[in-house]
Amino acid sequence: MSVLCVGDLRAERGEKTSGYVQIHGADFGIPVTLICGAQEGKTVLISGGVHNAEYVGIQAAMELADELNPREVIGNIIIIRLMNRTGFERRTMSVVYEDGKNLNREFPGSAGGTLAERICYTVENMFLRQADYYIDLHCGDGFEGLVSYVYCQGAAAPEVVKKSREMAEIAHVDYLVESSLGRGGAYNYAGSMGIPGILLERGCSSLWCKDLVEEDKHDVRNILRYLGVLEGKPHRHGKPPIDVGEVIYEDAGHSGCWYPTRQPGETFRKGEILGKICDYFGNVLEICTAKKDGVILYETISLCIMRGTPMIAYGSWDEETMGKIVKQCAVCGNDHDAHHTHLHC
Repeated sequence: MSVLCVGDLRAERGEKTSGYVQIHGADFGIPVTLICGAQEGKTVLISGGVHNAEYVGIQAAMELADELNPREVIGNIIIIRLMNRTGFERRTMSVVYEDGKNLNREFPGSAGGTLAERICYTVENMFLRQADYYIDLHCGDGFEGLVSYVYCQGAAAPEVVKKSREMAEIAHVDYLVESSLGRGGAYNYAGSMGIPGILLERGCSSLWCKDLVEEDKHDVRNILRYLGVLEGKPHRHGKPPIDVGEVIYEDAGHSGCWYPTRQPGETFRKGEILGKICDYFGNVLEICTAKKDGVILYETISLCIMRGTPMIAYGSWDEETMGKIVKQCAVCGNDHDAHHTHLHC
């Protein structure tokens, strides 16, 4: 296409333009940058702020939007700088301020639904339908500790799953998770539309720093080069992400005080206690026990935990893979025991 248009925004060949794209049925817009490359090619959608307190991804999206040069782009790049704008401006965590809904649980959304559903509807119809590939940037929310990892699609057409995995394997993160879902998350829903996509997780606790943002930008640029949308040759890192198996997501069965026994990036064996929930008098309400051998991807790190909210998520694997992980740290290459945390490397 010689002209790239989203809503009222328009960029002609070799141009970049930024502004707001109106949310369907709402009285505000979300900040977007369109980059129409100097040459024809594929279109990549990049988004930050699906979760509005995950600042590493938001800042990386904003800086990429400012720094990418249309003269070096083959095709088009659409960047949603901040998807959940009202949540960001009111400093909520994970959810849209007006309705308390998590955007990554609402795709494809609804034109007549609540604000979160209308945001998802807008993103699907105005953004995803123009995209050939999708990169979604996340990090750990204010209450989450997290080790760096990447999701690829697993519940899509074989050619989409293959391309998504290839994109994910380029990322310079510790672990790779293949999702089994085809709906809900933006990148999962993109897969159901035939769009290869990934979700990149880096950073935690709603903290951001220049180094983490630069790592995100490095990964995105490298993936863009692999896709042939940015000039230059992609490179693969010496240690690709370690492929974890099934991911087990544990939500809290009680509200109370949460006491984890492991940190993100630590490995453990089946049957080990991963944490407990107590009441205000120290009485144990719930014990979280590992169902399989694995590694902690993210967990709640706040003392407060609420019933039905995320408690811990961990990747699991067979004995052979577990032995490799225990023997050699994915980050520094040194030998460690099973309770070593990669965050210390």
